[in-house]
Amino acid sequence: MNIKFWLEEWFHQGVDFFYEQMPQSLSDNEKLKQCKIISHRGEHDNKMVFENTIPSFDRANDAGVWGIEFDIRWTRDLQPVVFHDRDLQRVFKSDTQINKVTLTELKMHCKLIPALSEVIQKYGKKMHFMVEIKKEAYPDPEYQNNVLKDLFHQLTPQVDFHFIGLKPEMFMFIKFVPPSTFIPSARLNVKKLSELALMKNYGGIAGHYLLINDSLMKKHHTQNQCVGTGYIRSKNCLFRELNRGVEWIFSNHAVKLQGICDSFLELKA
Repeated sequence: MNIKFWLEEWFHQGVDFFYEQMPQSLSDNEKLKQCKIISHRGEHDNKMVFENTIPSFDRANDAGVWGIEFDIRWTRDLQPVVFHDRDLQRVFKSDTQINKVTLTELKMHCKLIPALSEVIQKYGKKMHFMVEIKKEAYPDPEYQNNVLKDLFHQLTPQVDFHFIGLKPEMFMFIKFVPPSTFIPSARLNVKKLSELALMKNYGGIAGHYLLINDSLMKKHHTQNQCVGTGYIRSKNCLFRELNRGVEWIFSNHAVKLQGICDSFLELKA
């Protein structure tokens, strides 16, 4: 684990602890019913169930979670697969680089990594997809755009899926959906990406709940854009986000949050 990642994790844990202790008003029934929780890379622990795999998505789907966030990478034969990193080292302890092997070879190295087609076929129209476009080379942009177009052709942009990305310049490679399908995902550059989303008429913006303030959120809502925040993990933080009008709740604990929503709806029934 590099120092930058460690510091970021330490910061997030400190902020999470603070907001976990801060009492929030219970969200009303309508907000609980409309709560759109998104399982970040599926429900996983990377020990028994691994991120961005069918078992991790099954866990979220079975719990009634609204959506899943996942990443796509391209193999050497330009087939999109669902995986976050450039190589398999962090998750599967293998130095295999995804763009250096074909889809068939990748499956030989690790059967758990699904092709994008598998995920769409199994969960399309059952769960909302937040598909992260990673920054990497596109050797044949026109061909790759057409591959994605064919895979998503039975789904409706914005209704069934969005494309998200830390590097919005990658959106230029996807030409078969309207701009409102794209969601920039901010880190510390929230102001810059917010201005870009408003200027480009994107579908909204996503970022850490501490950095997306009410004033910024109002700008996007005024332009009929949505806001997503992550990574919520506690009841108090969940209610805080719902009460201030956040549409999408990204979480590494999506099943837990869905259970909280469901339990309060049952109590009010």
